[in-house]
Amino acid sequence: MKPPGEYHADIAVGEAQVLGNYLNYGGPYLGFFTVKKELLRKMPGRITGETVDSTGKRCFVLTLQAREQHIRRQKATSNICTNQALLALRACIYLCALGKKGLVELANLNIQKSHYAYERLSALNIFEPAFKKPFFNEFILKAKGNLRVTKINEYLLKKGIIGGLELSGFYPELDNSMLLCVTETKTKESIDRLVAELDKMR
Repeated sequence: MKPPGEYHADIAVGEAQVLGNYLNYGGPYLGFFTVKKELLRKMPGRITGETVDSTGKRCFVLTLQAREQHIRRQKATSNICTNQALLALRACIYLCALGKKGLVELANLNIQKSHYAYERLSALNIFEPAFKKPFFNEFILKAKGNLRVTKINEYLLKKGIIGGLELSGFYPELDNSMLLCVTETKTKESIDRLVAELDKMR
């Protein structure tokens, strides 16, 4: 996996909730934010740098902090609270436990499972893909004909399954479409059960 800098990105941002943190009814969450070296001092927040302690052991410290964060708060570039710091620590522990190899294996597992679910659900003839573009672990399916996403989700809930997120309230152009997400937390058996239950609706 290549870092964003090798793609000539100046700035890279993303959602980090999936890195060892749980869903929490809308927050708090955390994200990652990285820039090229020449933009470092324009970044908000506290930047952790690697160094060595007095005995030569590897350690990490907060570095490049703007003093305004402590003495001139009205000019501070960030407002980071304890919750985000705890979530960042949790993500750090998770990534350390996975390691570089484990992170790649996890990403591949996510891709395989989400594409397996996408293909099985698309083959049911009650859905059609909303987009035919590459995706990672989230995809959107549109219900065909008179079948409504609301009814599909009501049916699934009776079977003990939480269906996809209905998107019409957020994106009117995606009326009767649902967003589904498949990660490493889902088993092949749970995907097959979802497909089997939906197959009964045909």
